[in-house]
Formats: sequence, structure tokens, C-alpha cells
Amino acid sequence: MATVIKEFRLPDLGEGLTESEIVSWHVAEGDVVELNQIIADVETAKAVVELPSPYAGVVARLHEQPGTVVEVGAPIISFDVPAAAGAEGGVGVGGPAAADSEGAVAVTSPADDVAPAKREPNLVGYGAAVEKGGRPARRARGGSAVSPAAPDQDQAPAPDRAQSPAVSETAPAPAANLSASERPRSTPPVRKLARDLGVELESVAGTGPGGLIIRDDVLAAAGSHTEASSASGAPATAAAVPVSAAPARSADQRETRTPIKGVRKHTAAAMVASAFTAPHVTEFLTIDVTPTVELVARLKASRVFADVKITPLTVVAKALCIAVARNPTVNSRWDDASSEIVQHHFVNLGIAAATPRGLMVPNIKDADRLGLKELAQALTGLAETARAGKTTPADLSGGTISITNVGVFGIDAGTPILNPGEAAILAMGAVRRTPWEYQGEIALRSVMTLSLSFDHRLVDGEQGSRFLADIGTVLSDPGMVLTMI
Repeated sequence: MATVIKEFRLPDLGEGLTESEIVSWHVAEGDVVELNQIIADVETAKAVVELPSPYAGVVARLHEQPGTVVEVGAPIISFDVPAAAGAEGGVGVGGPAAADSEGAVAVTSPADDVAPAKREPNLVGYGAAVEKGGRPARRARGGSAVSPAAPDQDQAPAPDRAQSPAVSETAPAPAANLSASERPRSTPPVRKLARDLGVELESVAGTGPGGLIIRDDVLAAAGSHTEASSASGAPATAAAVPVSAAPARSADQRETRTPIKGVRKHTAAAMVASAFTAPHVTEFLTIDVTPTVELVARLKASRVFADVKITPLTVVAKALCIAVARNPTVNSRWDDASSEIVQHHFVNLGIAAATPRGLMVPNIKDADRLGLKELAQALTGLAETARAGKTTPADLSGGTISITNVGVFGIDAGTPILNPGEAAILAMGAVRRTPWEYQGEIALRSVMTLSLSFDHRLVDGEQGSRFLADIGTVLSDPGMVLTMI
């Protein structure tokens, strides 16, 4: 069967990002894949996204390794697909490569012309044509089909760029053989190392997958350069150091450096932008929440809530939604572009979650329309999804107001920074058994401190205070809800 090589480039995942990290591959070279089969996990600035296959066929080549940050538009995987599925944009080997609508470059193997088959849409761009013949057979490695030399990783290949000389699938081509319009393939840290050591990447043969120049290649080149300089009598430059002089990690190392990327990079940028854009004001309210603690205990014992996890956070979330209806200014945003204040008539409640990948604030859509039981179920699902690293970009977008529960860490109060685009955020402190005035006497009661930060451009002090007081009223006497709705 005639086949073509279809090269799939990292797509724009809809967040306006310029790069993403390959977290893991679910396939290997030579694997047979189906249309829309999950092939990789890709980390954006907000979440880990499952990337589906845009084609049905055989994995011909993985262009990048896990942990590599790849620019949008750079090739990440190539597929060997039936000619009918890849006929659109396909050309003969040695001719110019053409890019289709999702940026895939096709290189056909010798075959008769085949009419284009209908292609079905999937999550990212369009996939391969759906063939009646079922899954394509697994082909032997090192067949006649060849893939074009990988384009520069730093610069998205232009659709009309001429195809580079074909190279073998199994033998990586040295970087020196690339055309003048292309730079050698390597990762940003490796390029920086090469600059620091004075190594010209054009002269380095990559030993990584697909000819990728890796750290060891640069260090070896630096060592060879030093030896050559010494043999010729020329003094070695400071940049051209031997391999042994390269920084090494050891047990007594006094610091560890971690690249700023992914969720941490996004969070840092968002918090800086929020802190220096919105004028923050924080107010505090310490209240007796013994009635709420008792309510939670009764609900846990109730058959109605037997299969639901009820916590003080559940009641706080419901109290916040009730208070928003009475104080709508806290549920708004400042639109600089249109010079307008946008008032939301729904509550997408964000819940700050500490995950292994960093801080995330997924939100519960239309939380104000949920009953207490449904809200508890939504909170449980949100937490489980975040811990499993399955939070989607949609879950992280569109929030209108947030809660952060610092009490789970034993913290009493804080001054939370607003989630960008929101007018208010409420911090829950720890519930502590504290001596408290109760009915004219001193008693041991459950006490909590609430901290409310709000954007003073949108929320006046009176409005913020009334909002915080309403939440406190519900938590100190849940029966008061009947007078507030």
C-alpha cells in the first residue's frame, strides 16, 4: 500500500501560548495509532492537556523527548499514513513540501495519484481520513518512506518553505549537513550551554533522537576544541573548557536551580500583573463558627448526604454565593479595553488548589445555581481532578470570584492576591477551639478568621465590608439564611 509521511506540529492550544512542554508520550516509534487516540500529554501554562492523534497510521518518528519545551508550530511527531489519508498537500519525495490546514507536512512515497479522502474534525485541527479498511497494518521499520529533515525548533516553519534533503529514519543527520536557512536542532538550555562554551552548533553532530544535539554532544565538542587548541600551540579560551570543567551536581551542592516554566511561570506572571494592576484592599473578620461546625456534623450523619463529602469549605462556598447575590459588585471585572465595568450575573467559583504542578484555581461553573449537596459534589470532583493532574484549560478559565482555604495548612489569616480578572478573593483560616464570649460568659468555641481581598477600583469599602459581614452571618448562624434570600 502506498503511504505518505505526515508531520504533525505542535498546535496552538487556544490559550495564546507560544510554547508548551512535552510531559510524556503515550506512543513509541513503530506503534499503530488510530484517529483521535491520545498520543501525548502536553503542559501549557495552565494545565496538562491530552493531545489526540490527528491521523490514523504508524508512528514514524518522535521529534521531541519528554521534558522538552517546544514552540508552537514546531514538529513533534510524524506519522506514516495510507496515501489516501495523506493525499491532501502531499508531494513526491524530493519536491517541495506543502503544509495542510493544521500545519502538517506531507512527503509521499512513490504511488499512483489517489483522490483525497474525507477528513474528520477532532480536538486539534483535522485528523486522517476515516478508512473503511480498518486500521493500517504495521509496517517494517526503515521502509521506503522518508521524513523531511526537522525544521528549526526556534522558529515555526513557513508553510511554503522548501523541503530539506531527505534523511534516513534510523540514522540522524549531522547538524553540519543542514541548509543555510535552518539552525541545528537542539533545546534552549543546550543552545545556551553552547554559547557559554564557545561551541558552534553547526559543527556538532547530534547523537540524540532524530539528530537532536544534546548536552553531551556540546560538552564533547568543547573538549575536542580544547585539545585541538592545545595541540596546535594556540591558547585555549576561557569559553572552550574541557568536559571535566563543566558544572557538576554533587551531594554537597549548596543550591538547586529549577527552570521557571509551566504552571509556576504562569502563576508568577499572573500574580505580578494582578498585584501591580489592581489596588488590593484586605479586610478581616473573626467569627464564632461553632453552629457551622455542628451543622457539618449533622449533615455527615444524614442519609441524604451519606455519599457526599461535606466540609466547612462547602458551607463557606454556599455562604459566598448567597452573599454575592446581595452584594453583586464583588462579582465583576474591570475591562480596560472597553473602559467598562462588567457585572457578572452568574458565579463561576474558583477554588485555589495546591497541586504537585503548582497553584491552580479551577472554578465551578454556575456555582450559585447549585444546592448544598451538588456544590459538595462539585468541590470533591474539582479537588480529585486537580490532584490527578487532569484539570483542563476550560476548568481554569472564566472564573468570577475565588476562595482559598489556607486553614488546611494551619494558617489563621492572610492577604490573598486576586486571581487576574476577578474583583474579590476570600481566604478561610483554620478553625480553632478558642475561649470566646458566648451568651454573656466565656466558653470554648470554634473560631475562624475570614480574609477578604478586593479590587478597590470595583468594590468600595462599604460594599466589601457588607459582603464579608454577610458571609460571617451565615457561618455564625446558618438559620439566618432564611432572612437573606
